[in-house]
Amino acid sequence: MAETLEFNDVYQEVKGSMNDGRLRLSRQGIIFKNSKTGKVDNIQAGELTEGIWRRVALGHGLKLLTKNGHVYKYDGFRESEFEKLSDFFKTHYRLELMEKDLCVKGWNWGTVKFGGQLLSFDIGDQPVFEIPLSNVSQCTTGKNEVTLEFHQNDDAEVSLMEVRFYVPPTQEDGVDPVEAFAQNVLSKADVIQATGDAICIFRELQCLTPRGRYDIRIYPTFLHLHGKTFDYKIPYTTVLRLFLLPHKDQRQMFFVISLDPPIKQGQTRYHFLILLFSKDEDISLTLNMNEEEVEKRFEGRLTKNMSGSLYEMVSRVMKALVNRKITVPGNFQGHSGAQCITCSYKASSGLLYPLERGFIYVHKPPVHIRFDEISFVNFARGTTTTRSFDFEIETKQGTQYTFSSIEREEYGKLFDFVNAKKLNIKNRGLKEGMNPSYDEYADSDEDQHDAYLERMKEEGKIREENANDSSDDSGEETDESFNPGEEEEDVAEEFDSNASASSSSNEGDSDRDEKKRKQLKKAKMAKDRKSRKKPVEVKKGKDPNAPKRPMSAYMLWLNASREKIKSDHPGISITDLSKKAGEIWKGMSKEKKEEWDRKA
Repeated sequence: MAETLEFNDVYQEVKGSMNDGRLRLSRQGIIFKNSKTGKVDNIQAGELTEGIWRRVALGHGLKLLTKNGHVYKYDGFRESEFEKLSDFFKTHYRLELMEKDLCVKGWNWGTVKFGGQLLSFDIGDQPVFEIPLSNVSQCTTGKNEVTLEFHQNDDAEVSLMEVRFYVPPTQEDGVDPVEAFAQNVLSKADVIQATGDAICIFRELQCLTPRGRYDIRIYPTFLHLHGKTFDYKIPYTTVLRLFLLPHKDQRQMFFVISLDPPIKQGQTRYHFLILLFSKDEDISLTLNMNEEEVEKRFEGRLTKNMSGSLYEMVSRVMKALVNRKITVPGNFQGHSGAQCITCSYKASSGLLYPLERGFIYVHKPPVHIRFDEISFVNFARGTTTTRSFDFEIETKQGTQYTFSSIEREEYGKLFDFVNAKKLNIKNRGLKEGMNPSYDEYADSDEDQHDAYLERMKEEGKIREENANDSSDDSGEETDESFNPGEEEEDVAEEFDSNASASSSSNEGDSDRDEKKRKQLKKAKMAKDRKSRKKPVEVKKGKDPNAPKRPMSAYMLWLNASREKIKSDHPGISITDLSKKAGEIWKGMSKEKKEEWDRKA
């Protein structure tokens, strides 16, 4: 018997959405990792109470129940894998994997059973459908009727909004079956009601997404953001990760809360809650609980009275309530000594933090990329200036992220970091061939030799030459092929008896003629280009002492005849006078014109 079993193409059902991931069964327990979010569900072997195998839409499924009432559903197994799983459960978990199919009769009359956090509607001994009560957002009652409303999941293609149950009246005195049904639902439902006192309240915290200042009220099971315009209630079960990131100016801190599913404001979805703190802000905090309750609930992680920096208090309280680790930047240090890199993403400037297991960009829009979902990264020269470069990331799902306008002084540090994390670098071969010197690259002097820039220039020249050659060749081929007269004379027809002989005997000659024609054509084109070049004319300066050019014969005649034309045509305009003079000169005899030519 193998120590572990692994299944790669398995789906977990979460609020109507099928999330793909990997499932691993070991002696210690069962682990499922979501491929999209990276969230890990860990079920200890000692917590398992029941395992059920049944046929579902995606093949066969596995339903697991734990001691605390949680239900986990995994689909996508093959029928042949039942024996392997059954033997594994018997050997390592001491559980019998039961086969139990769903009822498909289509009846809507049956029995409701409450077991742990699950409502099961059964017909006989077979379940028709099951509702995890943690998905219920509201429960209302009417006469003989109970209505359940559900939390919506944006990832689900089709969402179930509500279900109504008709509860028939019973003859038992003092027990209302409708109220009993509703109480069973509400005892396990995830209905967020801001009742009772908050554990603590943080006033007027600056929030970057969603933008504004909010009072944060900390309740035992959820977080309440109260602003001037909007209110948000965030259950701790939706918190995926916590980040505490120092600002580049070393005077501020970001506290980032990753949410799945996100909070909503109209059609806008906020997957991250980002708080900005000043390091100088201090606070004294008193929890609204007695010391025994604090010790029992938080086991030393919190005390009734605490004081310190505001960001430390918020992060400490959130860590204790959410029960998740806080991620901070690792060993990376940029050129300026900061643990982040200034860059732009989607035309907005922000900060990129290289973490131990991923990258996070703050803040508009926030982006978190895990190393295990990265297909490759790429370093590209900036499009607008040589003083910066772009850092591109492509995920295995095909999503591309481009962080641009990164100062080139950061190149060496970022390249070393990516190389140390063994990420696939798309242009690694190009980089190694250049043998880049990080010291030279880190220098901001534009005049110094830049190996990367030189290589880019050489590649640009090669591309231009190839483009010119290809355009010339294509032009020549087009010109040569368009010779209708020659084609008809040289090419042998199919019905010609000497077709094969002529083609074989003339093959060598035709090749030589073709080369000769191309050479002559190139020489002719070069000659034409030279002949088309106009000589450069240098304009000479005018000599002020040079004699004036003599007047022409026509101008001498016009000066002598102007008064006579005016007297013959009184009131004539200057334009008409010029026209009339032209007509007279044109009709003048050759002898008279020669007389004026001699005077000129």
